[in-house]
Amino acid sequence: MESTLSSASIALSGRKILVVDDDRLNLRIIGGILRGEGYVLAEGNSGERAMELYAEFKPDLVLLDVMMPGIDGFETCRRLKTIYGGKCAPVIFITAKNESDDVVEGLGAGGVDYLPKPFKAKEVLARIRSHLQNRALDEQQKLLVEQLSQANAEKNKFLGMAAHDLRNPLASIRGLTEFLREGSVGPLNPEQKDLIETIHSASQSMLVLVNELLDVAAIEAGELKLHLEAEDLATLIGKSVALMNMEAAKKKTCVNFAPAKVAQKLVLDTAKMRQVIDNLLSNAIKYSPPGSTITVTLAVDAAHGTCAFAVQDQGPGIPEGERDRLFKDFSRLSVKPTGGEKSTGLGLAICRKIVEAHRGTITAENLAAGGCEFRVVLPISA
Repeated sequence: MESTLSSASIALSGRKILVVDDDRLNLRIIGGILRGEGYVLAEGNSGERAMELYAEFKPDLVLLDVMMPGIDGFETCRRLKTIYGGKCAPVIFITAKNESDDVVEGLGAGGVDYLPKPFKAKEVLARIRSHLQNRALDEQQKLLVEQLSQANAEKNKFLGMAAHDLRNPLASIRGLTEFLREGSVGPLNPEQKDLIETIHSASQSMLVLVNELLDVAAIEAGELKLHLEAEDLATLIGKSVALMNMEAAKKKTCVNFAPAKVAQKLVLDTAKMRQVIDNLLSNAIKYSPPGSTITVTLAVDAAHGTCAFAVQDQGPGIPEGERDRLFKDFSRLSVKPTGGEKSTGLGLAICRKIVEAHRGTITAENLAAGGCEFRVVLPISA
């Protein structure tokens, strides 16, 4: 893939320039200057003709006289910008005027530069060369972005296919280890039990990673589909807290939930929002020392039409200089889980994408007394 965007490498010969002026002498003079440099020209004598020629000729740059019969150059430029938007070729005004008000009006109309009359060949060529090089660079950058986007889409497609193909055998491995662990094929000695536990733990960790890879691939491919329904967020959080307290008990940690005083239903994808809640609670337990207290709060802000829940832990917080990595794919901070738990670096990135799909925000802040607070703010209305 060609990635060199040096202006020196850009060939401008053959670039198309639309020249519009009602004075035939001016057209002849500027045509002589430009054709000698290998530019391809189309010529018009009015704003109306400029609009017609632009659609047919598709120029790389427009030289536009200001004072013309019919619509003047400023209005012609405005119409071109309205029709073609960001894809419109740069417009350089040709004018004998150099008052600041005229310059301001021209720039306000969408022009990028002025060429004063009478023409000076070196100045004309220098200004045109500069703007054509800028346009060519912009085209190359857009092409590069398109190529990268296509490559990223192919990567996501491959990632999704690979993760999907891995999920079934991993689930089978996990299921078989559970079958063996329960003694269904006979008793196991201590060494065999340790091996089975190791295989089960490894397969479970891999299955979590594979599921997260599938989530990321689907989200980045624009396939995150929300199945919305009215749900009491307090009930959803309460279920997650009850389940996570069983996991927290292994570290002698407790998760406390303080619901809002007023019940509030939100329109949510219940499964995906539960995934966000579970992930935030799991992280809080994972990074807090044994014997900690995790606090979950829920509040309704009717005045701003939002509902927010926060998870506060007693962990080390977010290290200085690492905040920008927090919600990125495969990004891990320097802090380590306190119980040797595994981390893929995908969970928070998925949370952010799910919350944003619900038109909400997710933030993280270190607490003055230690620990960290993750806060999710969601709109009440659908």
